[in-house]
Amino acid sequence: MISIRVHGRGGQGVITAAELIALAGFKSGLQTQALPAFGVERTGAPIQAFARLSDKPILTREHIYEPQIIIVQDPTLLESLDIMAGANQQTKLIVNSPKTAKGIFNQIKSEKIQSLAPMEKNITTVDASSIAFRIFGKNLVNTALKAAITEKFTSKGQATIDRNITAALETFK
Repeated sequence: MISIRVHGRGGQGVITAAELIALAGFKSGLQTQALPAFGVERTGAPIQAFARLSDKPILTREHIYEPQIIIVQDPTLLESLDIMAGANQQTKLIVNSPKTAKGIFNQIKSEKIQSLAPMEKNITTVDASSIAFRIFGKNLVNTALKAAITEKFTSKGQATIDRNITAALETFK
């Protein structure tokens, strides 16, 4: 099973990102889950969501405490929350940031959680905010496969689908 935890702020598409990951996995033939984790948070407040992907039935419904992949949509959270809780040296970290993987690694190492920081080679950065601002005019950084995007945003119209696919493809590059 692949366990993914997504961190961001309310309004950035954190829950949608987890849903798109699960939907993309489902369209690939996997068993999937997407779970939000928030209370009365407002736009801009830190939130998280979870996704699980497996080739076997998923029986658990709890939050993910030891993620294999951590996605950080807002890099300021690296300094304000314990983003790396439950991480180990094999955890993959994907951060929305113009910084390099080395820059993020050094930032994490400087925090109290340095012993749990993933190896630098396990960090990927992408400046998804710049892509989103250019394409959407606002900071929406979620991404997934074309089929999942199309299904998720069908009610929003083809223009929204096309913009989300363009953002996903550009992020992938």
